[in-house]
Amino acid sequence: MRESVDTLAMLRRDLASIAGRERLPASQRIATGHAALDQALHGGLARGRVHELFAAEAEDGPSAAGFAAMLALRASSQEHSVLWLRTDQACRHGGRLYAPGLGELGGDPRTLILGTAPDAKTLLKSAADAARCAGLKALVVECRGKCPELGLTASRRLSLAAEHSGVTLFLLRLEAEPAPSAADTRWSVSAAPSRALEADAPGAPAFEIELLRRRSGPAGMRWHVEWNRDRLVFIDPALSGAVVPVPAGRPAAPGQWRLSA
Repeated sequence: MRESVDTLAMLRRDLASIAGRERLPASQRIATGHAALDQALHGGLARGRVHELFAAEAEDGPSAAGFAAMLALRASSQEHSVLWLRTDQACRHGGRLYAPGLGELGGDPRTLILGTAPDAKTLLKSAADAARCAGLKALVVECRGKCPELGLTASRRLSLAAEHSGVTLFLLRLEAEPAPSAADTRWSVSAAPSRALEADAPGAPAFEIELLRRRSGPAGMRWHVEWNRDRLVFIDPALSGAVVPVPAGRPAAPGQWRLSA
């Protein structure tokens, strides 16, 4: 019992030390392209750190996965491969990843490397090994369910490996609740309505994201962002058409709508 208490105290000291460090320069941050979001993050997400992504609701799992892929594209800048690790169980429950789908997001499917592990323990060991590879810029680790193997100690191991190598690790948590971890930031992701294109073609992916926690700085902020596949950046969703105010006490006529704050 004493050993467990000492270990927890050591982890807390280490995390407090990391949180107190100076802000990273712009070259060590991943700008999202969204001005307000990057400003709040002092230039973007920190490189060489672990960033947790949670689906706001069970049905938001695909959106959270898509958001993870987009951040990985930003981190890799299409110059390096993106490694995506998951378990066999994730493949059975969530279906297989469709590499050409990365092309629909503006990425190169040839740069996506998929890896599967038989169980969560092997997954986390593989993730720690991959996080030590300095030649890798973006790593996505998909964990489904409670995943008790992903405790504070395992999280710290991933964080230290990423910090040492400079690999940015996106920890995708699906069907899970937030728990104590060594992640630099923690996010909640949900789908948002996209603006329709001409001929009712599907619009660009849009998300409601919330910064739940970060080591240094305030959290609890929310943004509505849209993915621009041509520039590989997040932007503010554009209005599709004129905004017509609705007269008080009367319903809107067909084709009219208003934007509420």
